[in-house]
Amino acid sequence: MFLLNDIQIGRYLPGDSFLHRMDPRVKIVLLFFFLLLIFFVENVTGFAVLSVSVALLMVFSKVPLGMQLRSIRPILWIVLFTFGVHLFMTPGTEVFRLGPFTATWEGIARGAYIGLRLVLLILLSTLLTLTTSPLRLTDGLEALLSPLRRLRVPVHELSMMMTIALRFVPTLLEELDRIMKAQKARGADFERGNIVQRLRAVVPILVPLFLSAFRRADELALAMEARCYRGGEGRTQMKELRTGRLDYAAIAVFFVGAAGICAVSLGGLSVAP
Repeated sequence: MFLLNDIQIGRYLPGDSFLHRMDPRVKIVLLFFFLLLIFFVENVTGFAVLSVSVALLMVFSKVPLGMQLRSIRPILWIVLFTFGVHLFMTPGTEVFRLGPFTATWEGIARGAYIGLRLVLLILLSTLLTLTTSPLRLTDGLEALLSPLRRLRVPVHELSMMMTIALRFVPTLLEELDRIMKAQKARGADFERGNIVQRLRAVVPILVPLFLSAFRRADELALAMEARCYRGGEGRTQMKELRTGRLDYAAIAVFFVGAAGICAVSLGGLSVAP
């Protein structure tokens, strides 16, 4: 199943690109603003600039492009479904008719915008996890959420849980793939029959998957306890997070580029007539 092997969120690939060397706090903040920028853009010119920017980041990350592009495949059906809904449900200038449904030029534009937003969002999120180690990601989240300590929010524990959950995604996907292959070797069929039969066929997969997840969680808890883990109080870091020239340069380039994209978006070309 390509769906299992193509999900890249949660994986980390060591490297020496400028994205790998950046402060994780800066990467998380810039990712947040980049996602806001994606939802702000509303025309062809703005999306073209955004797409080129993301493509350059993918190339400069030195992560294999095939690995990054495979992360899009699991959401292709969502993109196509969303495009189809907007294509036939958005009122406007008629392009063609398909039975009782009418495709409009405005629907094509809206569907393309929404689909491209989803693709860019997945690519950027995948790029963050591929270029940031779990430990640095945890430290970055903890540092960004540290103001919440005044409200008695367990920031360190929350950051640790989020990172562990993210890192468990590829592990559980590999476990699920092994379980499905074992069930198929025993004669199980997950692709035939009606909906009820397919749901029944999933039960022999979910039970061992949950048991495996609980077992891995228990092993992780024992390992952390054996290493005297007691939370964030009094905890030191072997490698402290430091913001350097590269991070300041990235911030400057991003906001200059964001200002340019906003200007282009406000006065750029529109798809709709």
